[in-house]
Parts: sequence; C-alpha cells; structure tokens
Amino acid sequence: MTKRTVTIELASGLEARPIAMLVQLASSYESRIYVQSDNKKVNAKSIMGMMTLDLPVGEQVVVTADGADEEKAINDIEKYLSNN
Repeated sequence: MTKRTVTIELASGLEARPIAMLVQLASSYESRIYVQSDNKKVNAKSIMGMMTLDLPVGEQVVVTADGADEEKAINDIEKYLSNN
C-alpha cells in the first residue's frame, strides 16, 4: 500500500469536470485507490463519492493506492492534482 498527502492545486478545486477526469485517471489502474479528506474516505473511481468531498484549491488530501500498479497510480494522481 502506498499513501501520500497531496495539495489540490487545480485552479477551480475539484469541481465536476476535474472530478470526472480524476475518476477516469484512477479507473485506468488496477489498484484500489482512495482519497481522504478529514474523516471522509472515498473510492477515487466513484464519481458520486468524489463529488461528496467538495475540495477547494489548497485543500490537502491523502491519496492511498493498493495493488500491482500503486506507485504509478499515486504518482500520476499527484501530478494531476498538483500541476493541471
């Protein structure tokens, strides 16, 4: 299992379109991937779950991946949330 704290640096935070793109990215990996904000942990492959987080720019989240491609998944998700 790989876990990393990531700061949301998308200009608009995680709104509908960026969430859809994140879910699509997470779904391209075999690993189980979760995003946690405060006490709420959701499946990063679930658009409805991700929509419930309501994450603004500057918010820190913990991204967890567990599986064969966990390291690549975490790196790509961090890159997406930090540099897009």
